[in-house]
Amino acid sequence: MYEKFYGLSAKPFQLRPDPNFYFGSKGHKRAASYLEYGLSQEEGFIVITGEIGAGKTTLLRNLFRKLQSKNIVAAQIVNTSLDSEDILRMVAVAFGLPSKDASKATLLTRIELFLRECDRQGKRVLLLVDEAQNLTPHSVEELRMLSNFQTADKSLLQTFLLGQPEFRKTLLGEDMKQLQQRVIATYHLGPMDAPETQSYIEHRLHTVGWQGDPSFSQEAFAAIYDFTSGIPRQINTLCDRLLLMGYLEKIHEFGKPEIDAVISDIQQEFVLPPTEEDRAEDSHIKLESLDARLSKLEHSVSSILELLKQILMSSIKNLPKDKN
Repeated sequence: MYEKFYGLSAKPFQLRPDPNFYFGSKGHKRAASYLEYGLSQEEGFIVITGEIGAGKTTLLRNLFRKLQSKNIVAAQIVNTSLDSEDILRMVAVAFGLPSKDASKATLLTRIELFLRECDRQGKRVLLLVDEAQNLTPHSVEELRMLSNFQTADKSLLQTFLLGQPEFRKTLLGEDMKQLQQRVIATYHLGPMDAPETQSYIEHRLHTVGWQGDPSFSQEAFAAIYDFTSGIPRQINTLCDRLLLMGYLEKIHEFGKPEIDAVISDIQQEFVLPPTEEDRAEDSHIKLESLDARLSKLEHSVSSILELLKQILMSSIKNLPKDKN
């Protein structure tokens, strides 16, 4: 809608992860280095955690794009709210193996045969598991067991686990000792700082042909960072709404007032409308407040009347007596 108005070739702040918009912040570069290091080891587990919307999936997809020219068979699992047997089924499906009505033993056999066939063809197999925080300990253990498929000199499967910070609690559990011994690197992907937030916004705009329209003041960039805390998905949500408002109101220069207006709209949208109970409670509170104010006013009036009475009595006592 606003792309033509600002002369852009596409939406710069879409929520869908797109490797074409990949931005190498300090954190993303370090996380990518860990992933590439893991690839060079050709074994074990790499664990990357990060807050919701930190850019883990975009990081994965950017890695996938790099792998296209290499002799690597890679598959990704995203739906991880599964029990231990279903996770094996998802692994089989991810690699294009038949899984319908197959028993656990059959699934394991098919996966092993697939891994050994890839090895005979000189190919490496990589499994990427996104949203790993949803995995149960039993599911994680099933993934660890798959790493037991080996030849005499190497592992047949390498696994990357990406999830939200709470996955570390699972990873550090007492029953995860064997998996911990096979993790060759871990990294936590944090938010971007203020300068990176500005560079991120400008990078996404330049990717779709931005020529400086609309412009952003330094106060605008600071306000965006303050609200989003440098989380890419939150930046995308705010900036997308900002450009939409700019289009509707024909704005070509964004400052702090425009950012604050969009932030206010977003915050209002996430406020639940009052229920009948809320309205009744609010009315009750207002009545109680009114009663309290009336009581206080009554007490004040009584105090004033008492004071006036005392002044009057004192005045009467001080009146000169009639000598006649």
